[in-house]
Amino acid sequence: MFQSFDVTSTPQFGRERVAGLRAAFSDLGIDGFLVPRADEYQGEYVPKCSERLAWLTGFTGSAGVALVTHSQAVVFVDGRYVTQLAEQVDGTVFTGGDLVNEPAHIWLPRHAKKGFRLGIDPWLHTGAEVRRLEKALAEIDGKLVFLPHNPLDKLWADRPAEPLGNVIIQDIAQAGVLAKDKLAAIASGLKEKNLKAALITDPSSVAWIFNIRGSDVPHTPHPLARAIIYAKGSAELFLDKRKTKVEAEAYLAQICKQLPPSELGKRLSEAAANGARILVDPDLASYALTDIIRHGGGEVVEGNDPAKLPRACKNAAEINGSAAAHLQDGAAMVEFLYWLETSKPGTVTEIAAAERLEACRARVGESMQNPLKDISFDTISGAGEHAAIMHYRVTTESDRLIQAGELFLIDSGAQYINGTTDITRTVGIGTVSEEHKRLFTLVLKGMIAISTARFPKGTRGCDLDPLARIALWKAGVDFAHGTGHGVGSYLSVHEGPQRIARLAVQELLPGMILSNEPGYYRPGHFGIRIENLIFIRDPEEIEGGDMPMLGFETLTFCPIDRSLVLVELLTHDELHWLNEYHVRTREALMPLIHDHDVRAWLENATLALHH
Repeated sequence: MFQSFDVTSTPQFGRERVAGLRAAFSDLGIDGFLVPRADEYQGEYVPKCSERLAWLTGFTGSAGVALVTHSQAVVFVDGRYVTQLAEQVDGTVFTGGDLVNEPAHIWLPRHAKKGFRLGIDPWLHTGAEVRRLEKALAEIDGKLVFLPHNPLDKLWADRPAEPLGNVIIQDIAQAGVLAKDKLAAIASGLKEKNLKAALITDPSSVAWIFNIRGSDVPHTPHPLARAIIYAKGSAELFLDKRKTKVEAEAYLAQICKQLPPSELGKRLSEAAANGARILVDPDLASYALTDIIRHGGGEVVEGNDPAKLPRACKNAAEINGSAAAHLQDGAAMVEFLYWLETSKPGTVTEIAAAERLEACRARVGESMQNPLKDISFDTISGAGEHAAIMHYRVTTESDRLIQAGELFLIDSGAQYINGTTDITRTVGIGTVSEEHKRLFTLVLKGMIAISTARFPKGTRGCDLDPLARIALWKAGVDFAHGTGHGVGSYLSVHEGPQRIARLAVQELLPGMILSNEPGYYRPGHFGIRIENLIFIRDPEEIEGGDMPMLGFETLTFCPIDRSLVLVELLTHDELHWLNEYHVRTREALMPLIHDHDVRAWLENATLALHH
């Protein structure tokens, strides 16, 4: 199994650990300390040695920040994690904060005392975050204190060692573009802007640029590494040689100089000498690194990571690879859904479902000679009230049987050498209520609206987000997460800068892969989400129109539970889309499925619905 179901939350230690942190405040000269979920690489998925937020609070979600002062301890989370936070932390020690509407930099001027001194680890915060905090503290005559070490690391006696995952080469058949050509393009861009070098701090960008993949963090195949790329064309990759075997080292020697991570500070300082202009992404790079550049005499030029947009706009090889990976994944999903539907209600647990799905992916991968490399995130396998927890992680403690009359939500994904998948299906177990069906159909309407959207150049994710919500809004309901996130190419399942969400301002460009996942959640009762991955097609002329329009192409093929659809709530066009989607699903997946019973199930699951 690529996933553990062990209970990892430790709320029972919260009081003791917060007390230990507060005891260090006096010697450090601070009134409070900020603990982000991020590691030194600012990644969403972090190695065990960097799970400081979880160690301190017990909260294991992928986004959050804790602020500990002498008298308060607040854990800021977004809407996805409100329920999870309440279950995982000691409520007598920690209170919940709003990561979206009142994050730490807004909370501090409202609640902290005048002259408040906030300590941070400068390796765990970006330059953009530091600016926001400094501005907030200035309102109360406070000060941001950059600590020479992280006080939690001294308290964490059994802190795990840093990972040394093996690094492999991503073949040109999957990458589509040679690493030397990517490096040359970045160098050319730097030269045009009169920049000496770019500091690349995002491990996914490093992996994409150098056409390598790693295994340092759970489920995301990038190595923890940074790089300096020079306008003159050379590159330095700061990657521990214990992660690279002979083949990878020989490959890297042709395109860059591989150096130990400990050399980064020295080389960055040398590169910055004599006022050199160094490009740094303020939303990705640790403040400590920009500090090194300035102290070395260089100028920090803030701008986007030069790999961010090229990585997001997939080339033909990446799109074709993703499409193939999704067909393989769809065949595995059909096997799983057949098994689930033919199992007697009340006999399958949430863990058993997650285990079965992973086994289906592994079996199909072996038969198609494209092995399952990993899952792309811990499977969300929730029945009934657990499905209402948006990022529910089933454990041996919370596991329960999936009962008749319930909705079961399974959100999962896989990593294959040619693509990353992410799919959610909500299914009815036995006979479910009309209310379940009504809300499922409203969610489906939103998913179809995004799937069929046409939009002009310059459209942003925030412009499309209401399309997924309007049917729900008309019914007086909504969902507290974004409609879609970017997805990498055998990389992170959450990739920026593309999103479909209220605050998503990145222009949507051809080749970007996004999720399309509206939902509805009734805490304590049930949850619904339907998710496909889509990519943005090149602009096309529309008959009778004035300008070409962009649109989406669906990558995910897997039946949507027809028994949950109230056909009378769908328009003619919506019903046509659903029926056509099921025809395409049947035609695409049937050749990959050889079991007679599973083929018969797929045939039935994709039959047309009628008004």
